[in-house]
Amino acid sequence: LGWFSLALGAAELLAPNTVARAAGATAGTTLVRLYGLREIACGIGILMSRNPSPYLWARVGGDALDLATFAAASDKSRRTARTRAVGAFLQVVGIAALDIYAAVSSPKVDGRRDGNRTVGRLEALSGDRSGFLRAVEAMRGAALRDFKLPRDMRAPDALLPYTHAARTAAGKATDRHC
Repeated sequence: LGWFSLALGAAELLAPNTVARAAGATAGTTLVRLYGLREIACGIGILMSRNPSPYLWARVGGDALDLATFAAASDKSRRTARTRAVGAFLQVVGIAALDIYAAVSSPKVDGRRDGNRTVGRLEALSGDRSGFLRAVEAMRGAALRDFKLPRDMRAPDALLPYTHAARTAAGKATDRHC
């Protein structure tokens, strides 16, 4: 929704007449540009904020404002404009439903204090978990302890005297004889 807000806001800001014509509205360019700034602010807030909930609710309010504007500024004199206005109205209703769903289901920040910093609800639930089953020190080298080299990846038996293990074993044997 944040990226959608940015894209819609940029379109409303850069091409207000085209957006108004596509929506079947006779709104002025200044109003459409102001709505574009609102969309950009909401998009930045959703993408950059630790708590996007207020910006999602701002989108819901903006959708209500858009619907009221469509009702008041739709061009009812031409059939194509009425068709566009109905299409835009239905699209905004669908997006409003998506915005309401996102706003209701967005995680809330409860503002619990942990030392000198405020901890959000999701961070408080995860605590200090790293995602590993055990501590990092306990996991270090665990894969090598259980690793068995598959037969098809080993050197052929005829070449075993020339492998790294055979050379190091031979090197240790020659060191003992010296």
